[in-house]
Amino acid sequence: MPRAAALFAAPAPAARAQVLRAQVLAAGRHPVLAAAAGAGAIGLARSHASRSDTAGSGEADLSQLPFLYGTAWKEGATAELVVKAVRAGFRGIDTACQPKHYQEDLVGAALAQLQTEDGIAREQLWLQTKFTPIRGQDPGRVPYDPKASLAEQVEQSIQRSLQNLGTSYIDSLIMHSPMPSLEENLEVWSVFEKAVESGEVRQLGISNCYDLGVFRLIYDAVKIKPKVLQNRFYADAGYDRELRQFCLEKGIRYQTFWTLTANPHVLASPPVRKAAGRLNATPAQVLFAWLVRSGHQPLTGTKSSVHMKEDLAAASLVLTDAEASEIASLFSGRFF
Repeated sequence: MPRAAALFAAPAPAARAQVLRAQVLAAGRHPVLAAAAGAGAIGLARSHASRSDTAGSGEADLSQLPFLYGTAWKEGATAELVVKAVRAGFRGIDTACQPKHYQEDLVGAALAQLQTEDGIAREQLWLQTKFTPIRGQDPGRVPYDPKASLAEQVEQSIQRSLQNLGTSYIDSLIMHSPMPSLEENLEVWSVFEKAVESGEVRQLGISNCYDLGVFRLIYDAVKIKPKVLQNRFYADAGYDRELRQFCLEKGIRYQTFWTLTANPHVLASPPVRKAAGRLNATPAQVLFAWLVRSGHQPLTGTKSSVHMKEDLAAASLVLTDAEASEIASLFSGRFF
């Protein structure tokens, strides 16, 4: 069965990245689970999440979960699959206020079902959603007023997400891709920051930013720093080597999507297959285990119950230092 990940907007072209850099320089420095998952899922949360409380509320910090379940392209099956994923052990759910690719309201329906049937409270789950700019929306299904100002569109998107998900707060709010200009990025981020200050959002992030210069300039320009960078993990972007290092240095969680779909050559490589043989695991599990070991957070959008359980189990696989080093070499250009 194909292991397809979510489709997101394409990376910004190099020309746009150069324009963003120029604008910044010209402007100066602007400002899961219950019994079905058993101890496995609970153990994952405990071993990979900080044990500190969030916002003084006494709630466990789930921001460091090893995996998120991705809900893009699920259409009418979204609710059923989210319920299946959480019952399998997932505690983190990724969605977006973008009807073109996501059914955010059906994620909310799944959460309500899990609360009623399984007693899984909102506080036991990590919800991440996105503001998608007008250029990434289906013209016939824009979830905010397309004639409103950019700031109003962002605010309307946040309120729609809260309504769709049936929650009073969002754990992680992502800008689905950088805006074309510095001013627009700061305008979006200003609304994001107000949502954090009001308690409607816990943390912020950016997706589809493949240029370290652009990401660093946005990072330096804002008051509340991004805690997440979510990118397609593939060779054409050089596997984001510099961006991943920057994220590790700054305490930013690097999230991967298209992780398996874009990397059949990695899954078939000798280092991955050798480690899989020793661990009695699948190549996909080995790649996921390496990413988790590296401090990253893969998204998986599988529809298969078997693959859901395999993916979660991957976080418990222990690679040797030699195996991890050989797999890391696959992303440095030395093998391919």
